[in-house]
Amino acid sequence: MFQWKKTVYKSVLFSFVLVVTVTVLQRGMTPSQLLQGQQPKEFLSQEPVKAQKRDNVLSVANNFWKKEGSVTKAAEATEKQVRTWDITTTNCTANLNFSKDDWFKGLEPNFQQFLLYRHCRYFPMIINHPEKCSDDIYLLVVVKSIITQHDRREAIRKTWGREKEVDGKKIRTLFLLGVASKVEERANYQKLLEYENHIYGDILQWDFLDSFFNLTLKEVHFLKWLNIYCDRIRYIFKGDDDVFVSPNNILEYLEDQKATDLFVGDVLYKARPIRKKENKYYIPNALYSKPHYPPYAGGGGFVMDGLLAQKLHKVSETLELYPIDDVFLGMCLEILKVTPVAHAGFKTFGIVKNKNSRMNKEPCFYQSMLVVHKLLPPELLQMWDLVHSNLTCSRKLYIL
Repeated sequence: MFQWKKTVYKSVLFSFVLVVTVTVLQRGMTPSQLLQGQQPKEFLSQEPVKAQKRDNVLSVANNFWKKEGSVTKAAEATEKQVRTWDITTTNCTANLNFSKDDWFKGLEPNFQQFLLYRHCRYFPMIINHPEKCSDDIYLLVVVKSIITQHDRREAIRKTWGREKEVDGKKIRTLFLLGVASKVEERANYQKLLEYENHIYGDILQWDFLDSFFNLTLKEVHFLKWLNIYCDRIRYIFKGDDDVFVSPNNILEYLEDQKATDLFVGDVLYKARPIRKKENKYYIPNALYSKPHYPPYAGGGGFVMDGLLAQKLHKVSETLELYPIDDVFLGMCLEILKVTPVAHAGFKTFGIVKNKNSRMNKEPCFYQSMLVVHKLLPPELLQMWDLVHSNLTCSRKLYIL
C-alpha cells in the first residue's frame, strides 16, 4: 500500500512540474514563435556534426547494399568488447564526393542531406543507464520515443511498460530518445526530460536530432549500447510509443520457443519501395533500385532473441544506413540469413487496416493480441483498463 501511494505521489508531482514548466516555456515565447512551425533547414550545410565516422569510409549513395572493403576491419573491431560508450565528440563534415553528380542533384533536399551525412555513424550519449542490465533480464522492453511525447511515456509506464517480475522472469523498460528537433524547444524540454529521468531512471538519450530519417540512427545506437552493456538479455521487445502491448501474451508465446535467432512480428514479404513523393515512406530510385525489400517486421513492435541482437549489431556496421529503420533491420537479417517470423498477434496496422472499423476498438480482440498499433495515451489507458477488467466476451480468440 505504501509503495502504491509513493507511485501516485510521484506521478502527481511530475504532472504538476510538467504543467508549470510548459506554461513557463510558452509564456517565454513571442506570439510568432508559438505560431510558427519548424524553420526549414539549410539542407546542404557543411557545418561539422558531432559523430563518429565508421572506418573513415565515405561511400556513394547506392552502395549501402554492398559490403565495403573495410568490412573485415569493422567486424574485427566489434569483436573487441568495449565496456563503456566510447563516443565523445568528432568533427563530421559533409561528404561532398558525389554532390556534383546528376543523380544527386535530382534528389529532394531531405535525401541530399541524409546522404551528405550518412557516414556520421555514432553520437555521444547524454543520458545513460547501464545498470538496467546489471541482472539477468528475461525481457527488455525498449520503446522509441521523442522528447516532447512525455504523455506517451507516462501512459506506457502505467500499463504495459511497468517493470515487474513474473515467475522469476525480470522485465525491464527503456525509452530511446534523441534531442528536440526544434531549437526553441531544446533547452526547456531537455531540463524537463532530465527531471523525468531523475524520477524514473529509464531514459537512454543520444546527441542527434529526433527526426524521421534518424530513426535508423536510433536503431544502430541501441544495438551498439546493447552490445556494450547487456550480455545477459534473453529477449528484447522493441516498439513504438503509440502501441498496445500485452507482456503476458508475449511471455506465454516465448515459453514454447526453443529456436535460436528468433525475430517475430508483423512481417512484410516482398514489399515494394514506395515511389510516390507525397508518401511518408517515399524512396527515390537512386537510393534503392531493387524491385522489392527483403522480409522485414513492421516497427510498431517486434520481439527478438538477445543473442540475435548482438549479431545484428555486427552486421549493421557493414551496411550503409537506410532512411527506413524497419527495412534496414530487414537488410541486416537477410545478410544473417535469418527469416523473420510472421505472427498474427502483431497488428502494426491496427486489428484491421480500416481505421474506422469498430473492431479496432473492441477490447475482446485485444485480450489475445501481443501488439496493436496505433493508440494514443487516453485510448491506451482506457483499453488497458477494459482488457484487465472483468471483461465478458462471447468467445475468445486463440491466436497464441
